[in-house]
Amino acid sequence: MRKTYLITGLLLALGAPPYSSAQLLPERFGTWSKAFCPAKPATTVLAEETGQKDNVSCQFASDGHNGVVVWAGGFRDPSSAYEVYTSWISPGMEPSTLGQNSAIDHDNLLMLIGNVVLRVEHPRDVPAEDLQQLIAGLRAHADQTPLPPIRAYLPQGFTDGTQKYARGPAGFRNAVASLKQDEFANLVDQAGFNLSAEAMFAQYQSGKEQAVLLLLEYPTPQLAEQHLRHLERALSASAKQAGATIERKGSLLSLVLKPSSVAYGNSLRSAVNYETAVTWNEPHQTITDPPILTTLAKIFIGTGIFMVVAVVLGLAFGGIRVMAKIFFPGKFFDRPEQMDVLQLGLSGKRIDSRDFY
Repeated sequence: MRKTYLITGLLLALGAPPYSSAQLLPERFGTWSKAFCPAKPATTVLAEETGQKDNVSCQFASDGHNGVVVWAGGFRDPSSAYEVYTSWISPGMEPSTLGQNSAIDHDNLLMLIGNVVLRVEHPRDVPAEDLQQLIAGLRAHADQTPLPPIRAYLPQGFTDGTQKYARGPAGFRNAVASLKQDEFANLVDQAGFNLSAEAMFAQYQSGKEQAVLLLLEYPTPQLAEQHLRHLERALSASAKQAGATIERKGSLLSLVLKPSSVAYGNSLRSAVNYETAVTWNEPHQTITDPPILTTLAKIFIGTGIFMVVAVVLGLAFGGIRVMAKIFFPGKFFDRPEQMDVLQLGLSGKRIDSRDFY
């Protein structure tokens, strides 16, 4: 029985997550101590799609400061957490100095830490050093898998807070609604999220020109071409008349939604940072033709060597034969007893082969 308890305990220990929801936030950071944590904190609208695992909201207190509420959620992976993070940021927020993928305004601080999203209410009441300590504690347990590459395909110049990432229908609908592009919500049925498609939105404005850029990335160019046809049929006539167009480059589809002008939409699409690279990781070598002068020099040198060898061999073979005939006539070559001469018989004198020499 004792052995059974030990085995059961070991299996439970191996199957347990590295930290529970209660441990997602520390008991204290800096001068702040955990005061109260509700049993059932609010979840996100994307909880099911993003595989939310942990969700904790606690109030922290510090002497001489007003209490602040800290919310943290753990998700399936950093890409899922990035979808939640982009769904919360808004154009009124500014990048924070606390680290990358962070946004702050007077009411909230949002930060993406691996597969964890952090939100701090009234962050200006908390010293930066204390926030850094809180972030470092979360980063020590977070999954640091790289974020989706599609976020880097967006051209520079988008309005901060309008970038929205979606890897499912719920994220797509949320992005369309937040960017006030509800007329394109029907595209979600043709986007192909069941085939691992990813979407990235951003709003651009330059002077009087403005547009929303939507990028859709698929695992293969064949799937991208297939969904290009579906999306073109799903676009309404009014949307096409307003200038909404779709183009494909490799596995990436780019849609410019409601551009202020066709020229601005084309310039925005041409600035997308995406290049197809089919064999970029294969070993390769560069073959170049040598200079023409080098080639000609090698031809003359090779021909000269061949001529010298021919002359030397000709002299060696012919010279030895001539010298042998001069100094040793009839001894080595053209011996009289080995020569036959055909004679017509026009005279009675018999031909002697030695007369030839």
